[in-house]
Amino acid sequence: MNVRKMTNYTNKVKAQELWKTLYLCAKESQTRRFHALYDKIYRPDILWEAWERVKRKKGSGGVDGQTIEEIVTEYGERNFMNELYLELKENRYHPKPVLRTYIPKENGKRRPLGIPTIKDRVVQMAMKMVIEPIFEADFCDSSFGFRPKRNAHQAMAKIRKASKSCFWVVDIDIQGYFDNINQEKLMVLVEQRISDRRILKLIRKWLRAGIMDEGKMRNPITGTPQGGVISPLLSNIYLNTMDKLWEKKFRHLGEIIRYADDFVIMCKNKQRALESIRVIQAIMGKLDLTINSDKSRLVNLWNDTDGFDFLGFHNRKLPIRRKHGYIIYVMSHFPKRNAMKNMRAKIKAYTEPRSKLFLELRELVKGLNRRLQGFKNYYLISPVAKRWLKRIDSYVLERLTLFNNKKRNRRNKHWYKAEVKDEINHILVKLSS
Repeated sequence: MNVRKMTNYTNKVKAQELWKTLYLCAKESQTRRFHALYDKIYRPDILWEAWERVKRKKGSGGVDGQTIEEIVTEYGERNFMNELYLELKENRYHPKPVLRTYIPKENGKRRPLGIPTIKDRVVQMAMKMVIEPIFEADFCDSSFGFRPKRNAHQAMAKIRKASKSCFWVVDIDIQGYFDNINQEKLMVLVEQRISDRRILKLIRKWLRAGIMDEGKMRNPITGTPQGGVISPLLSNIYLNTMDKLWEKKFRHLGEIIRYADDFVIMCKNKQRALESIRVIQAIMGKLDLTINSDKSRLVNLWNDTDGFDFLGFHNRKLPIRRKHGYIIYVMSHFPKRNAMKNMRAKIKAYTEPRSKLFLELRELVKGLNRRLQGFKNYYLISPVAKRWLKRIDSYVLERLTLFNNKKRNRRNKHWYKAEVKDEINHILVKLSS
C-alpha cells in the first residue's frame, strides 16, 4: 500500500472513530447539546476525508466554474486543501451562491437543483460528517432516505411486512418540499442539539447564500437547495419532527414509512386511514408545508384491483394460488410504468446513434451492461419483478439485433440468425436471471 492510500485509509478510520464517539454521546443523552464542534470541521483528517468523498462523487463545478479535474491537475489538491483549512480556521470562509440547474421529471416538468462550488461541497461534507451522528441518534426507524446503512430496499421490506395486516395506504406527496422548508424553524430544530455558534452561523450562511438562476441572483427566504451535500441531512432533521410526533402519539393509526420527503402510512382499516390524513394535514400545517392533493392518494390493498407507486416501484397485492384452490394476496413490487419507459428510452438512446456503428457488438454490450446492472440491482427484489425485467431483456435483444443488422447493411433491419442471438445472449447481462 503506497503512502497516499495509507493516508486516506488512516483519515477514514479517524473519521469513523469520531462518528462513533459523537453518536454514542448523543444516544446516551437525548437532551445533550454539543458546543465544541467547529474545530472538528477543519481537522486535517476530516477535511481530507471530506475531499476524497466529494472527489469520488465527481460532479460539475458551481458558479465559480472550478471543477474537480482542475483542482487535481492544475491547482493542486494540497494547495486547495491548505487554503480551505486556513479559511475555516481563521473564520474567513464564506460560501458562494449555488448554481441553479434543472433536470426533467416524469410528468414533463423540471426539477430544480442547486449545485454548490467544489469548495462549498467539501466544507458541507465535513460538516455532515461531524453533525450527522448527533442527529442520527435521534432519527426514527421509520426513516430510510439519505441515512447511513439504510436504503430503499429496506423501506420496501417494511411495506411488505406491514401489508400482512394493513389493507389501506395513505400515499402522501409534499408540494415542493425542499423549496418550502421554513429556515427559522429548521434552525430551531438544529439548535436543540447544537449550541456551537460557529456551526449554527455556517449553516445559516448556506441557507442564505442565494441562487444563481440563468444569470440572475435570487435570495429565497425558505427552503434548502436540492443538490447540496448538507441538504438531505437538514431535510431529515426537519421531517424528523413528524416522525417523532407520529411515533409518540399516533402510531395506533398506522405505520409510517418515509424516504426523504416521500412517505406512506399503512393502516388496518379505512377509518384509521382517514384519521391519519387529518393528522398529517395538521402536522404539515405546523411545519408550514402543503400536501399535494393531486399526487396524494388513499389506496385499498384488499386485492389486486389497486396499488400505489413508491420509490420507483409499483406496489400491489397479487393473487397466489395455494393447494385446494385457496387464493391469498401477497404484496409484490415491480418497476412502475414510467421506470420501464425511461429505461427503454435510455437503451434506445445508447444504441441508436450511427456514431456507435464503428463499435464491435461486444464493446457496445459492455457499455450497455453497466446501465442494465444498476437497473437490475435496484428492481429485482421480488420474484414478480422478473416478469417485468424480461420485457426489458426482450427490448435489449431487439435493439442489439437492429444495431447488428445496421452494422452489416442488411436490408431487413430486424432480421437475425440464431448464432447472432446466441452471441448477444452470451455476453449480455440478463436482468431476469
